Amino acid sequence: MREAAFVKQNKDKWATFENALAKKTKLPPDKLSDLYIEITDHLSYAKTFYTGSNTELYLNSLASQAHQKIYKTKKEPKNRVFEFWKTEFPLLFYFYQRELLIAFLVFVFFALVGAFSSANEGEFVRSILGDGYVNMTLENIEKGDPMAVYKQMGEFNMFLGITINNIRVALMAFSFGILLGVGTLYIMLRNGIMLGSFQYFFYEKGLLWESARTIWIHGTIEISVIIIAGCAGLVLANGMLFPGTYTRLESFKRGVKNGLKIMLSTVPFFIIAGFLEGFVTRHTEMPDAMAVLIILASLALILFYYVIYPIQLHKKEQKNHQQLKDLRHSLS
Repeated sequence: MREAAFVKQNKDKWATFENALAKKTKLPPDKLSDLYIEITDHLSYAKTFYTGSNTELYLNSLASQAHQKIYKTKKEPKNRVFEFWKTEFPLLFYFYQRELLIAFLVFVFFALVGAFSSANEGEFVRSILGDGYVNMTLENIEKGDPMAVYKQMGEFNMFLGITINNIRVALMAFSFGILLGVGTLYIMLRNGIMLGSFQYFFYEKGLLWESARTIWIHGTIEISVIIIAGCAGLVLANGMLFPGTYTRLESFKRGVKNGLKIMLSTVPFFIIAGFLEGFVTRHTEMPDAMAVLIILASLALILFYYVIYPIQLHKKEQKNHQQLKDLRHSLS
C-alpha cells in the first residue's frame, strides 16, 4: 500500500487516539485499548514499509506517549522486584544478545592473546600479573599448595572484598561505555589478557588442571558477569551512536536506563561468585567431581538466565500477541 493511502485510511484513528492522550476527548477503556493495539500494529507496518518516513516518526511518538502514560499511572505490584528478574529483565535482555556476543568474543580473543603472548615472551606474565603475585605463587608451588592464595584471608573478609572488587570492575566496564564503547572494550581487553596470562602461567608449570578446577569454581560466574557488564557498556554506547527513530538525547537516556537494568541483574550473581570464592574455592582438597559439578552448574545457570530463558520468554510473548491479534480479527 502506498504511504499516502495508508495515512488516509488510518489518520482518523490516529487523531482520535492522540486527542484521547491529550485528554481532549474521553474514550471507554476498551476502545482506548483497541486503538493502542492498532497504533502499535501500524507502527510495525510503517517501520517495515516506510522506514525513516514522517509517518513512522509520528506513530513512534504516539506509541511512546501512550506507553509512558500507561506505566506512569500503573500501580507497582507488591512483587515488583521478583517480576523484574522473572519477566521484565529477561524480555529486555533478549534484544541485547548481539552486544553480549560481541563482549564475549572480544574477551575470549584477548584471553587467547594473553596466553599467546605469555608463551612467546618470558616476562609478559610478570608485566601483567605483577612480580609480587608471581613470586608468591612460585613459593606456594614449591610448598606443594599452588592455590594457597585463596586461603590467606578469612572467609567472610575474602567474600566481601572480592564481591566489592568485582562489582567495581563491572561498573567500570559499564560506565566506560560513555566513551563510545572504546572504554568498555578496553576493560574486556585488560581482563581477557590477564585471564589468558594467568592460565598460561599455570599451564607452563604443569598445573593447568589444578588451577582450572579451582579457579573456575568461582570464575565461571565471575568472568561471565564481567562480560555481561561489558554488554551493558555496549548498550550504553549504542544509545549514543545509533539513535534510530529517537532523538540522540532520548536514545542516550534509554541506553543508560537499559544498561543499568542489565547491571542490576548481575548483583545476585556477583554475590554468588564472591561467596564461592570466599567459602568454597579455598577447599582445594575437594574431589574433582564436586568441583566440576559446581563449574557446570554455574555455567548452566548463566547460559539459562542470560541466553536461553530470554529467548523462550520472547517466543512466548510473541505467540500470545499473535493469538490476541487472531482473536481480535475473528471477532471483527
